[in-house]
Amino acid sequence: MTPSAAADAAPTSSAILDRLYAVIASRRDERPAGSYVVRLLDGGVEAIGAKVLEEAQEVVDAAREEGDEALAAEVADLVFHSWVALAARGVEPDRVYRVLAKRFGTGGLEEKAARHASSDSKEGR
Repeated sequence: MTPSAAADAAPTSSAILDRLYAVIASRRDERPAGSYVVRLLDGGVEAIGAKVLEEAQEVVDAAREEGDEALAAEVADLVFHSWVALAARGVEPDRVYRVLAKRFGTGGLEEKAARHASSDSKEGR
């Protein structure tokens, strides 16, 4: 199957995120030679973090200066590298989904204030 045909056959729902994580986790566990994921994992948090930061900046740049397809591509790169960070720690995407679900129904500023209040109380402030 060509890359174009594979993209056309790929699900467009959030199920693709679980499929992506499964592939990343299999690379982590099976460690195939020449794998980009393995190279990132071997570089540790420093290598993964550098890519996450790079991709985050590219998202901002695309949002500011490029079209919708370029922005979508950069967000996909950011999600991919974020998923590598999760896999490196053995954190399943369900944890991210639960955090997002928990935030529904709470205004963004209200939720952020609650997180800060919680972290302040944990630090004894």
